Amino acid sequence: MFLNFKIQGEGEPLLLIHGLFGSLDNLGGLARVLAEHYKVYQIDLPNHGLSPRSLNVDYASQADAVLAFLDQQDLNCISVVGHSMGGKVAMMMATRYPERIKQLVVMDIAPVRYQVRRHDNVFSGLNASMQQPINSRKDAEAKLADHIVDPGVRQFLLKSLARQEDGTFDWRFNVDALEANYEDITGWTNVGQYPGNTLFLKGGESDYISAEHRDEIEAQFPNAKAHVVANTGHWLHAEKPETVARVITRFLTKSER
Repeated sequence: MFLNFKIQGEGEPLLLIHGLFGSLDNLGGLARVLAEHYKVYQIDLPNHGLSPRSLNVDYASQADAVLAFLDQQDLNCISVVGHSMGGKVAMMMATRYPERIKQLVVMDIAPVRYQVRRHDNVFSGLNASMQQPINSRKDAEAKLADHIVDPGVRQFLLKSLARQEDGTFDWRFNVDALEANYEDITGWTNVGQYPGNTLFLKGGESDYISAEHRDEIEAQFPNAKAHVVANTGHWLHAEKPETVARVITRFLTKSER
């Protein structure tokens, strides 16, 4: 599997991994700031963006796909930043192959199985949009709006709506595979420890990381530190890209000394 990717900047290599329903462009603002200090690699995860589709969305499979990408790029050891689902992919890489991960930054996700289904309305909207060929972005948004109240979420999803050769539109993420295997996405398997330096970045107004997750974080990532980005939600990197980039750069720089 060859993942779609983008590279910008010069310096030590740094990999950015997006979250569910996203693509490499979702971390573009953060990447542009970090590229002032690092050679930044952005990827589309399997079943997202322009990367190949797969029936498997479990974190071991996704981690192996990303590690294959690192091999293709001759990157033996690299620092990794992952957001949400991408953070879980990064954590799985780090705990399974700690020698390949120099340092780790996890944005607004914990190494736990989440019991709450947060995306049922999203899948309902996406499935409604696909009942007939999508002829315009306006038509797609109208279908989504019947199920998704937040216009920001609708606009986020519409970034992955692409025109096809026949003039209709389709989603770049694999809706069927993601929905069928959603429990793999919300789930988590503890496979060991990552002893390296780790930073957990939490959106101040997000509930994805809470006090009840502390024991699991410390058990799996014994050298973890935490930082709360005030006045941000789950998409902290989009709300305050310069602040988040500054925190990440400071953490990586101090750890390299």
